[in-house]
Amino acid sequence: MKKDTHQKYYPEAKVICACGNSFVTGSTMEEIKTELCSACHPFYTGKQKLVDPARRVEKFRAKASAKDDAAKTRVGKKVKRATKAKAKEDKKSSK
Repeated sequence: MKKDTHQKYYPEAKVICACGNSFVTGSTMEEIKTELCSACHPFYTGKQKLVDPARRVEKFRAKASAKDDAAKTRVGKKVKRATKAKAKEDKKSSK
């Protein structure tokens, strides 16, 4: 059998979460750093929390609000035609 084919196993590996919670488990890594754990994950806590390290939710909301603002300022065909017709009438009446 070949020697040194398996990684070293650490039965007392420490897991550290971004929320400050830490616990011990077995792993091939001596120390593990994670963003979420059972103490802060919304599924386990029952509290709604947006977990968004890349600001994707903020970017989406900004795009959506910009789209809504653009839709409010947009003018339809009828309004454009009416303004053109009025401009023509004003030209004719001024001659």
